[in-house]
Amino acid sequence: MPSKPNEGLEVLNFSTFCRLSALPIILSLPAFVLPSTVLAQQVSSLLSGPDSTPNLLSSDAQEKDDLLNVDAQQGFDDWKAGIKERFGLDFGIDYNVLGYTASSSLGERKSASGAFRLFGTWDLVNREGPNTGSLIFKFENRHAFTTVPPTGFGGELGYAGLNSSVFSDQGWRATHLYWQQEFAQGRGVAYIGWLDVTDFVDVYALASPWTGFSNIAFQTGSGTIGGLPDGALGAMAGGFLTDNIYASAGIADANADPTDPISGFDTLFDQGETFKSLEIGWTSGAEALFVNNAHLTFWQIDARQQAGTPGGHGIAFSYTHVLGDAWLPFIRGGWADDGGSLYEAAVSAGFGYTRQPGRNLLGVGLNWSRPNDTTFGPNLRDQYTLEVFQQWQLTEGLELTPSVQIIKNPALNPNKDTVALFGLRFRASF
Repeated sequence: MPSKPNEGLEVLNFSTFCRLSALPIILSLPAFVLPSTVLAQQVSSLLSGPDSTPNLLSSDAQEKDDLLNVDAQQGFDDWKAGIKERFGLDFGIDYNVLGYTASSSLGERKSASGAFRLFGTWDLVNREGPNTGSLIFKFENRHAFTTVPPTGFGGELGYAGLNSSVFSDQGWRATHLYWQQEFAQGRGVAYIGWLDVTDFVDVYALASPWTGFSNIAFQTGSGTIGGLPDGALGAMAGGFLTDNIYASAGIADANADPTDPISGFDTLFDQGETFKSLEIGWTSGAEALFVNNAHLTFWQIDARQQAGTPGGHGIAFSYTHVLGDAWLPFIRGGWADDGGSLYEAAVSAGFGYTRQPGRNLLGVGLNWSRPNDTTFGPNLRDQYTLEVFQQWQLTEGLELTPSVQIIKNPALNPNKDTVALFGLRFRASF
C-alpha cells in the first residue's frame, strides 16, 4: 500500500472517494499542505486524468470501503508490492464488461463488449526522485459479444454521438507505451512515445469511461474535440507555473492506429497530420486539482487526407468545485470549427455524489449538443442526453455499475422523440 502522508487527518469525503476510485493519493492531503511539497512527489499523476496508467495503479492499490468487506487478493497484492520495491516495476490487470439494452432501435437493440487490460509503470531512472524517469505501458484486448459493440451502438439508435467511447471490437491494441520524465525538481513532467491524449486533455474527476460516465458527452471535450487520438506517437509537457496555475501542451499523430503502433512512424513522419492541444488551468491547491478546478483547453487538428476529414480547431472549458463533504457539481462544454468533431457545440452539467468513500458513487449528467454538419449532415435537430449511473464497490477488486441514458431528439432518427438505454458495467481489477 502507498504511504499516506498526514494519515488520520479529516478530509472531504468526495475528495477521498476520488482518491480511492479515480485519482491518486494526493487528494487525501489536507488543504494546508504546501503544493510545492506535493508537486515534488506527484506532478506526473497530478497532470493526468483518472485513466492514466500511474493514476489507475494508485487508485487500484488503495484500500476501499467495499460493500461485502472481502479482500481475496491480498497475497497477490503483497507479491506485486515486493516486485515494485525490488525492481521499480508496478503493474495491474483488469477485466471490464459493458452491456446495453435499448427501449427502441433502428436496428440492433442489444450491445455488449469486454476489455482485458495489462498496464504498468517501470521506474528506471532516479527511482527515488524527484526527477524520476519511467516507462509507462498499457496493452488491451477489446472484443465484442454482439454484432454491434457499444462504441457503434449510437448509430443503431439514431443518436449522433458515442454512448460508450471505449468498449469496441478492436482486438489487441497499445494504448500507452511512452517514456515519462519529471523535471524541474518534480514541478514539471514530459511524455514521449505512444500516448492517449485524453489522459491530459480536458480531464476531470468523473471522466473515466471505465469507472465514471460512459457517454462521451460527459468526457473529454463534451464531444466537441475532433480526433482525440490514442495509441498515438507524440509528446506532451506540462507543469505548475505557480502553486495554483498549471499548463500543458501536446502534439500527437492524428492518424494513429493503436492496433498497429509501429505504423505511427509512417503516418506521423510521412503524412505529418497532427492533433495539438494547449491547456491552462487554475486549482485551489495541488491536493485538490481535479475537484476544485477551472480550465480552458485549446485544440487544433490537421485535415486528414486518408480519413477524409477536414481540419479544425476549438475550445473546451470545465469548472468543478466540491461542496460540503459529498457533492461534486460540474459544468463543462465546448465549441468546434469542424475538425471531424461529433458536435459543433455542447454543454454538460451535473454532479457526483458520495457519502461513503470508496463506494456508492452516484453520477448525474445532462447534456445539450448540436451535431456537426460535416460529420453527420446538415439541418439536424439539437439533442439532449441524460445519463445516471450508480457505482458499487462490491469487494476490493470488483465494481458493478448500472446506468441509464435518456436521449431526447436523437438527431439521426427524426421519427423518434425519446430513446432509453439501460446499461450494466462490471470491472474486476487485480
